[in-house]
Amino acid sequence: MDKAISHDPLVMVARRAAAAGAEILARRDESQFNLSDKSAAGDWVTDFDRASEEAIRATILTSRPSDELTGEEFPSAKPAHPSGVRWSIDPLDGTTNFVRNIAYYCSSVGACQLEEDGTETWVAAAIVAPALQVEYFAGKALGAWKHDLRTGKMTQLTGPTPSEAKILGTGFGYDAQRRQFQARVLEGMLEDYVNVRRIGSAALDLCLVAEGALDAYAEYGTQEYDWAAGALIAEEAGCLVGRPTTNPGWQYAGLVDTAKLSEPDN
Repeated sequence: MDKAISHDPLVMVARRAAAAGAEILARRDESQFNLSDKSAAGDWVTDFDRASEEAIRATILTSRPSDELTGEEFPSAKPAHPSGVRWSIDPLDGTTNFVRNIAYYCSSVGACQLEEDGTETWVAAAIVAPALQVEYFAGKALGAWKHDLRTGKMTQLTGPTPSEAKILGTGFGYDAQRRQFQARVLEGMLEDYVNVRRIGSAALDLCLVAEGALDAYAEYGTQEYDWAAGALIAEEAGCLVGRPTTNPGWQYAGLVDTAKLSEPDN
């Protein structure tokens, strides 16, 4: 592994933080879920979501107390004298998978740097999937990596290879009207792919594109914490990446014909 990324301070914090969140998820116990709905039926939250985010936040603040924190489960935290670095946290991406004991769930941590012109640049990312025993991480201009936690093997990620047998990853919202829109767009994209996968975790979809297991991923209506880490990982693997420019908007990566990603009719 390249020494630059292994010693990058923000990447190091991102990796420690994602590992701390995943360690909570690895204690999965159905009797301890305390399951409840958030926005709609099936949009679940558990005590593990909350405990994982607390562990991630504590890990970041231990070494970077002046950084801003935004996450899925708790209000944003902005210090009196912010450093200019902001962390976006998804403590449990793939909660439905977690609840149903499907292995594709993870803790996701991304960091962005506030630039002089007011824009933000994503600079560090780490994702740990405890049931899969895998870690993905990346740093701006430092590449993207996969770490097999069983064997310790490190692999630099280089994205999908163009082929005639492409597979698309996607996801669907909890709102029925949005699902119908997503299905209509998907229908128009299907001619470009031989099959479709719905993994259930946007963060891991983006990582799978980064490693070339999926050729493309596109989903409408994801939140920042869903893609904050995964988009940088895919980008640093050399993939075409589009982050949402509106809310809701399209998140995509890999071998995607972006002209087919339409907006819903109002």
